[in-house]
Amino acid sequence: MRTLGTGGPVVSDLGLGCMGMSDLYGPADASESIATIHAALDAGITLLDTGDFYGMGHNELLIREALKSRSRDDVTISVKFGAQRDYDGNWLGYDGRPSAVKTSLAYTLRRLDTDHVDVYRIARVDPDVPIEETVGAIAEEVRKGHVRHIGLSEAGAETIRRANAVYPIADVQLEYSLLSRGIERDILPACRELGIAVTAYGVLSRGLLSGHWSKERELGKGDFRAVSPRFSGDNLAHNLTLVDGLRALAEAKEVTVAQLAIAWVLAQGDDIVPLIGARRRERLAEALGALNIALTAEELAAIETAVPAGAAAGERYGEAQLAMLDSER
Repeated sequence: MRTLGTGGPVVSDLGLGCMGMSDLYGPADASESIATIHAALDAGITLLDTGDFYGMGHNELLIREALKSRSRDDVTISVKFGAQRDYDGNWLGYDGRPSAVKTSLAYTLRRLDTDHVDVYRIARVDPDVPIEETVGAIAEEVRKGHVRHIGLSEAGAETIRRANAVYPIADVQLEYSLLSRGIERDILPACRELGIAVTAYGVLSRGLLSGHWSKERELGKGDFRAVSPRFSGDNLAHNLTLVDGLRALAEAKEVTVAQLAIAWVLAQGDDIVPLIGARRRERLAEALGALNIALTAEELAAIETAVPAGAAAGERYGEAQLAMLDSER
């Protein structure tokens, strides 16, 4: 178990990111998704991460269905809000106004059929609304009992400091993997200075570090990786070469590439909780195997030699999405 921040909730070493069960990675099977959530809970995972814009509410309704037979008190539900999308799924920006906070939360509580969210955060910092106003509005919901803890997502170091001055931030959700290490420069040190945890998403770099990807793989309709810079052309070929180096180390340790990549993130500190985006039970079982891996100093050094910081080809998002990230400013 790990604690999200100084006064945040105690959660499992790994969390389950549920986005792919509803959106952005192509079609998913609802029955298998629910079975995967149940398998995660049975294995001891207590943290479920979602967003109200994943499938336009579908993901929250899926989690609601999965938790019908479970105790709400045994689960920590983390929800992102604020992303504006149209019927076709196009991204329209982010809304962090206090009125949007309260409206979004009300709809989320209805869809989840619960009276509180354990961690609530805006998905991306709204550049038109001071973060103090957004966090202040969530803090009001904390005092009402509708939210237990406040988080942030893809926020830069200065924004994190400003937000934490309004109300204690439990964790910041950030992309962090062997291929995405930008947070190590300023953001991770700021979080550690303030006693704020990191929930790391993209620990397998959206499948690149899974060990199951190939240049021949065809992407289904609605899979955003089709336009992701790291999955295109020469970038993909280069990145898969890095994975081959990691594969050699994994085989020597008799683990899978995915397990080694997750174990590396786990080894970066007890204040970091990796989110696993498994959509099927077999992938979940593989990811859970990372919890049994102890990496020596020599092995960690070998991993970083195989995949040095900054070695990835291509940005982690397309230009338009990257421009919305406070963490990249």
